[in-house]
Amino acid sequence: MVKTKSLESRWTLFDIILTVVLTLVAIVTVYPVVYIVAISFSDTVYIVQNKVFLWPKGFNLDAYKNILESPRIPRAYMNTIIYTVVGTGINLLMTSVAAYPLSRPGFFGRKYFMIAIVLTMFLSGGIIPSYLIVQQLHLIDSMWALVLPNAIWTIELLILKSFYEAMSSSLRESAVIDGASEYRILFSIIIPLSKPALASIGLFYFMGHWNSFFIPMIYLNDAKLYPLQVVLRDMLFFDTTKGTGLVDQVALAPQALKNATIFISMIPVLLIYPFAQKYFAKGIMLGSEKG
Repeated sequence: MVKTKSLESRWTLFDIILTVVLTLVAIVTVYPVVYIVAISFSDTVYIVQNKVFLWPKGFNLDAYKNILESPRIPRAYMNTIIYTVVGTGINLLMTSVAAYPLSRPGFFGRKYFMIAIVLTMFLSGGIIPSYLIVQQLHLIDSMWALVLPNAIWTIELLILKSFYEAMSSSLRESAVIDGASEYRILFSIIIPLSKPALASIGLFYFMGHWNSFFIPMIYLNDAKLYPLQVVLRDMLFFDTTKGTGLVDQVALAPQALKNATIFISMIPVLLIYPFAQKYFAKGIMLGSEKG
């Protein structure tokens, strides 16, 4: 009883309000996902009558069957996976290499490079100059149009630069004494010790590529190269399921197919985020090292 009272006495008005607010935020966040899943697994009759709320009614897999039978969505899904994996890999490599010299105090012109980089956060040439550059490089209708212009994000570069700066200088000094080159120091010492920071920014890069639809719409003209998000956008806003063979309007409600596609697009994020979450706590402690 003493322990129970002591625990109850710790609850302040602020704790109660905070718990209620966070609970509401959790409900608001989870509800759309639950609703989407329920719609995707429900029978057409119940969907049309708006009887589906938080649990599937008339359970069936027709929507997912139509997705697998149509070549459009699986092809777009595979395109998205390729663009995301290649793009994230290039992002991490380029950001790691660019952040290293900027983290060195003796790097010539470091101050002016940093000013130029930070200015890109506030000033941009716009989509037309970017499109002309991509066009002149003959990258239109290719994967490289999506990954190369966005090889480095300014925010992620600054985060990794701060991580490098917080590392102990004795590590680099010891490596220099042993005769290690700058490349050896970066790839054998700095990057392996930066796994928490790389995992943190890598998740943001991953999310950016996975959810991207505007850039593919600009640079891709061939529908066979479209990522999943572009196909999903067309389904949601232009209802391209009509007359495309993706769905039989009599047998299957368009809402079921749309929500099934949305849920499928969420699966990689739902699988990866819980495992990558632990790196965020480590990434906050910039420069922490063992030994």
